[in-house]
Amino acid sequence: MERSTIVRVHEGLHARPATRFVKLAKSFESEVEIVRDGKAVSAKSSVKLMLLGVKEGQEVTVRAEGADAAEAVEALIGFLENPKAGLDEEAASPAEPKPAAAPEPATVRPAAVAAQAAAPGSGLAGVAASEGVHLGPAFAHFPPQIKAEDRKLGAAEIEPELERFRAAIEAVRARMDKALADDRLAEGDRGIVAALRDIAGDETLVGDTTETIRGGLDAVSATIATTARLAQEFGAVDDPYLNARADDMQAVGRQICLALLGQDDASLDHIPEGAVLIAEDIGAWDLARAPLERIGAVVCGHGGATSHIAIIARSHGIPAVLGLGARIHDLRAAKDVAVDGNSGAVIPDPDAQTREAYRKRIDEAAAERTALKAYKDVVPKLANGTVVEVAANLGSLEEIDAAREAGAMGVGLFRTELLFMRHMHLPSEDMQAEIYGTLAKAFAPAPVIVRTLDIGGDKPIAGIEFPAEENPFLGWRGIRMCLDRPDIFKQQLRALMRAAVHGNVKVMLPMVSQLSEVARTRELIAECGAELKERGVPFGQFELGVMIETPAAVLIARELAKDVAFFSIGTNDLTQYVMAADRLNPTVAGLNDVSNPAVMAAIEMTARAGTEAGIMVGMCGEAAGRPDLIPEFLRMGLTELSMSPASIPRAKKVIVELAEAAK
Repeated sequence: MERSTIVRVHEGLHARPATRFVKLAKSFESEVEIVRDGKAVSAKSSVKLMLLGVKEGQEVTVRAEGADAAEAVEALIGFLENPKAGLDEEAASPAEPKPAAAPEPATVRPAAVAAQAAAPGSGLAGVAASEGVHLGPAFAHFPPQIKAEDRKLGAAEIEPELERFRAAIEAVRARMDKALADDRLAEGDRGIVAALRDIAGDETLVGDTTETIRGGLDAVSATIATTARLAQEFGAVDDPYLNARADDMQAVGRQICLALLGQDDASLDHIPEGAVLIAEDIGAWDLARAPLERIGAVVCGHGGATSHIAIIARSHGIPAVLGLGARIHDLRAAKDVAVDGNSGAVIPDPDAQTREAYRKRIDEAAAERTALKAYKDVVPKLANGTVVEVAANLGSLEEIDAAREAGAMGVGLFRTELLFMRHMHLPSEDMQAEIYGTLAKAFAPAPVIVRTLDIGGDKPIAGIEFPAEENPFLGWRGIRMCLDRPDIFKQQLRALMRAAVHGNVKVMLPMVSQLSEVARTRELIAECGAELKERGVPFGQFELGVMIETPAAVLIARELAKDVAFFSIGTNDLTQYVMAADRLNPTVAGLNDVSNPAVMAAIEMTARAGTEAGIMVGMCGEAAGRPDLIPEFLRMGLTELSMSPASIPRAKKVIVELAEAAK
């Protein structure tokens, strides 16, 4: 059984999606392979899968042989065609940024560019891996290297050595399991640790090391040889992200060797508050379990902007400069270090003038963050007194705390498709009702807008078979699919009606392009109400709105406004449809700009139709959080802006300042 497809997983099968793909493959008894450009590897080996270098947009074939081959191929193809596959666990509530950190991820800058940015004699230059500036005491972390013994085993020693190796693998995975069970581990870091755990038990790593031991080499030397070879293979791949996995391979190999030797690695538990961590190399496993709240910055000889070290640093707001190479040893004796994660500059023991310049930058960044925190509980109003609701876009209950901490005035978009995509079966009405109810209670009495199931062939889910389509973005998706599958749609509508007893639930329909789609939905809602009443289940009514994301919806906005309670403009899809430019296609990325006059005209037409009808007009696309566009959206008449939680304080600030300037 085999089937080919185009990979839609965002950025391809890198570490975490590969881990999830392998986990899915292992759930089937059949032998499964994935083939790219004529090369086939086991779909049950993370290492082989990553080395295959499967990228987004490439064609691959999935082969399976066994009793459940058809089911395996279907499930794995579904995974590969899902842009968010394996990435849902990465969405984490960002940790509180360090005082010197900038709020957004760093722009990747190679060492050569960073060197040009630094003034002559200003210090060392590396890869700018995580934005922000910091000045703090140096904490040198250079644990001793583990060297191969190259000890030859006698015939009687081989089986005991294999047992020792297996025990070491289990010990490493058990330590990682313990870390994964710790509630203090951030969700973003959890995905990284899970990927490392998978590598530690990978059939290629374990199998190749086992064969080397059977050949008569001691376990430590065999582990070093295998991980070095695999790391070299990763380093040879023409892909920066996969190159960075060489560091992960070496880090896992080190942990196995330490377990074999009965040793613990040098601890970071006693790093001083605000210290700059200086290391030749540090594994993602070590950094993820370190006291990150005390680390002021990270500087490493190895690693790049796509390494797991960089990802962890960015997610925790820690400035980082990596890839210094041998120059890292120039920092061993430093007492204090200044780090610029924006340019990649690292200055050991800076002079008084440099210290003052860094302190000024740090103070400015801290002042800005403090100023933004002051907007958490602010209710922004226009000069005429109109309240502008600044709400959060969410995809799971795990994001609630981050949204409330940021000062969200409710939820402007709850993406229900993630709930469906996380399960290998369709979520029941009871499960959905519980989740929607929990969301409503968390923000009551503020409004919570739930988007009904918005999926298509580009992001399929278990339990729904999608037809093969040349362009799924223009196909059977959103409200079109839901109306064709009332068995699925009515289950969701009943769950939403049950959650509506809390009084603050609103519902909006995606991908609307015809008035009849709203009318048919209202008929189904009436049927659902009758069914719930017959069952004796409490339920409430909700306001029904539509997303404006197709040109058709823009053109019939005046008619739509007569039949719905609100509009929510989805700028991500509206932009791609107005500009006829696939937003996942990097070749036409320049066309996907919401500030294009054509897109802005579509937004203004929608806003005018809504305000003339007296209904609320909001926006839930990424553009809603852009400070440069917010004034225009407010001028058009939008009174609700929904965005990622991190953007909320700044958006409130922009609105308040506009009102003050208008007085």
